[in-house]
Amino acid sequence: MPEQIPWLTVLTFSPLVGILVLLFLPKANSRALRTAAILTTLVPLVVSLWLFAQYDPSAQAGGIFVEQTPWITAALNSEALNGVASYVYEFQYYLAADGLSLPLIVLAALVATMAAFASVHINKRWKAFYIWFLLLETGMLGVFMARDLVLFFLFFELTLISLFFLIGIWGLFNREKAANTFLIYNGLGSAIMLIAFVLLIVTAGFQSVPDGEAMRLVYSGNYETIMANLADPAAYVNIPDAQANGSNPFFMSEGMRWLVFILIFVAFAIKLPVLPFHTWMLRVHAEAPPSVVMIHSGVLLKMGAYGLLRFGVFLFPQQADDAAYVIALLGVANILYGAITAFVQNEFKLVLAYSSISHMGIVLLGIASLNQIGLQGAVFQLVSHGLISALLFLIVGSLYERTGTTDLRELGGLARALPFMSGVLLTAGMASLGLPGLSGFVGEFLAFLGLFDSMKGVTAIAAVGVILTAVYVLRSVLKITFGPMSERYAALNDARLIEAVPMIALLAFILLLGVYPSILTDSMQHGFDRLFEQLNSRVGG
Repeated sequence: MPEQIPWLTVLTFSPLVGILVLLFLPKANSRALRTAAILTTLVPLVVSLWLFAQYDPSAQAGGIFVEQTPWITAALNSEALNGVASYVYEFQYYLAADGLSLPLIVLAALVATMAAFASVHINKRWKAFYIWFLLLETGMLGVFMARDLVLFFLFFELTLISLFFLIGIWGLFNREKAANTFLIYNGLGSAIMLIAFVLLIVTAGFQSVPDGEAMRLVYSGNYETIMANLADPAAYVNIPDAQANGSNPFFMSEGMRWLVFILIFVAFAIKLPVLPFHTWMLRVHAEAPPSVVMIHSGVLLKMGAYGLLRFGVFLFPQQADDAAYVIALLGVANILYGAITAFVQNEFKLVLAYSSISHMGIVLLGIASLNQIGLQGAVFQLVSHGLISALLFLIVGSLYERTGTTDLRELGGLARALPFMSGVLLTAGMASLGLPGLSGFVGEFLAFLGLFDSMKGVTAIAAVGVILTAVYVLRSVLKITFGPMSERYAALNDARLIEAVPMIALLAFILLLGVYPSILTDSMQHGFDRLFEQLNSRVGG
């Protein structure tokens, strides 16, 4: 493929082309609209897989793919400092993909395609649904590739707006309440994130450029500029007033660094979610249509962990190191609370919702380890759980369409009527509880192994959650598939082709990552090198 083609742009915005096609299709032709949406999602899926195959983690700069150009330049007032000719804010169109983001980009594209297949259950306003669906996909892909803080924020907000309408219009009985709760919580998280980003831009987000005898200060949300300034002892952001021969408005004190780190942590903890910011997610999982929950649980929750890694841990490694024990304890709380609460649920969708909380606790353990093994485990867990949860909610949608319920007390013996779906459900359940040979085992093992070296006691307590996971998963899956079956389920039809295709595809990736995990871990090999260099330099200093 020609190198001059902006593949990251094609990957991000190709869903918008699909929206243009949808606008010209009859709104009553659900099959044509669904076909157009599925074909549209195949474009970013193919491009993301090609980029993943081309990625070379040993190449210079980590084999990173980059597209960068100045977009909007705005003049600012220049009365704050003497000897400065002008102040300019530069908004950049800056996309990049590396070993941290590429696996999540592929995950987002894959789950979006599978969710488009699963949208066969949508029964009203098909054109509007697929338009919001494709806007959501654009937002997701943009979040994982944006390297300008403002651009990241815009893509992040696009996912919130799209998901709000997808829940509020096409959800179940309490959909409006679920949509409003989602918007309130995530809107609060966005506001906190915006405050943190503004503080970063006005302190670390600038470069001084000679302009004759004076200087020209260029502010931006450029991620690389901010990271370089925060790590450079000679940068203005690290020079206190006493050493700057006067006032230094760019200096970020230790207290300010902690404030920004905490703001970033809280903003993305709401999205992950971390206790006690989890209640909104339960309503979304219970009320949103299954195809939307596939994306929400499979991809959108991962945006919280990605943001925490990219903007929290990478920009503030010392603060992350100092807070590692607290992060690990929050991970343990997530694991145990999610597992215990999932065990007592009778609604299968809530079992899976609390299971997501528990599995995101494992991600926090990997982040808290701050070593290569643990961080790889965290990212691996993100991808693995994304595939497993998307598959489980795909099955939930198919079960609900056939039986009208997902209450465990009303289900049973479905392996007789639905042998294929029951087999897939059983395999997905085994992957969720971490059975070796499936993807769920690898992420959990690496995260626990990474943390064990520094926090043996915390790791031992968290391991109890693995046992509890096996209990609630087996309880739920076996209750659905085995035991006595109600007579009204005897005539149920097994999975249709449009349902079987995404089930098989997701299951194939779960098996692939389980038996050949290096296909993912190799891509992350150098993804955390810069983080470790900063941590080692701080320790050495």
